[in-house]
Amino acid sequence: MMLDRRLIKNFPYIPFLITLSICTIGLVNLYSACYPNELIVFKKQVMWVAIGTIGMIVMSSIDYKIIKRYTTHIYLVSTLMLILVLILGKEISGSKSWLSLGRLSLQPSEFAKLSVILVIARFYEYGFQKEPYGLSDLVKPFIFIAIPASLIMLQPDLGTVLMILAIAGSMILFMGIRTKSLVILALFLLGLPYPSWKFFLKDYQKERIKTFLNPYHDPLGAGYNSIQSQIAVGSGKLWGKSFKKGSQTQLRFIPAQKTDFLFSVLAEEWGFIGGFFTLLLYFLIIMWILDTSSRAKDIFSSLVSLGIASMFFWHTFINVGMVIGILPVMGIPLLLFSYGGSSLITSMLGIGLVLGIRMRKLPVLNEEMEIKCIS
Repeated sequence: MMLDRRLIKNFPYIPFLITLSICTIGLVNLYSACYPNELIVFKKQVMWVAIGTIGMIVMSSIDYKIIKRYTTHIYLVSTLMLILVLILGKEISGSKSWLSLGRLSLQPSEFAKLSVILVIARFYEYGFQKEPYGLSDLVKPFIFIAIPASLIMLQPDLGTVLMILAIAGSMILFMGIRTKSLVILALFLLGLPYPSWKFFLKDYQKERIKTFLNPYHDPLGAGYNSIQSQIAVGSGKLWGKSFKKGSQTQLRFIPAQKTDFLFSVLAEEWGFIGGFFTLLLYFLIIMWILDTSSRAKDIFSSLVSLGIASMFFWHTFINVGMVIGILPVMGIPLLLFSYGGSSLITSMLGIGLVLGIRMRKLPVLNEEMEIKCIS
């Protein structure tokens, strides 16, 4: 196997270290959220971070053109996994979203986000046109989005469906839509709330929306997490209560503090300063990915980078908004931070893909070294 020295020289160490820094901050806060009786959860997350880091490095070493070649295969495998989870998946908290692999669980809907990003980027790579796209031009990407979104809705997992729609919508809007088509889409979206409320939303999802409008509508039920999270965030003030000293955290007032509400642990124990610093790291990584998109050598790599930046932006915006009470609870994790192997590995694979694109944005010199594989 031949490895080009220039690729190693071009490796973006700063975003790589920022990614690991976010993971480390997440681990520190997860330790506090699990201490002292649930440290097995923390140990699992350490394992996922190690696996994700290896996956990120391996992904960065693969030429994105190879990934582009196998985009259809990746999409089909992802879709088959979503079908499989409906047949063989185990139900947790009312959603049949996980496949059991021994002691570990896999959530195929997380990997579906990357497959949708790849397939939409590939569509625009081969169907590129300079003028804005009309609705008829977008039938194929709409189908690509609708298949996984429908399968995930059957689980049901409304939060992940909304994330896929937000990510794919960002990519499509970036490539341009005709004004008339955009108006039609906007009217269609405005007409969705009533039939969704009437026929598709589960009772617990309706309660979450009611609770968002009035958190004290059900303070001991649907509104409990949101209310306790806001108390935790507010009690952290400027500097926080310090590590393992948060009362809301240590007394387990927030049931989901290890997953979707882990940011509330950070805000309580490290205060506004800790929260601001962490969000600054997310801002830097998103801006770096967008910069990579602007410097990319082709439409595919540019759109893939944009899609991954959108994924990080929407997850961060919605999760933090959910934690501080300005958005309804939707079960959206904070990427690289919240507990969950599938989410973390998907995020790190996405970063690895962008690292690989960035490494190859410049012409590569013929500086190769041989790696001998000993059998």
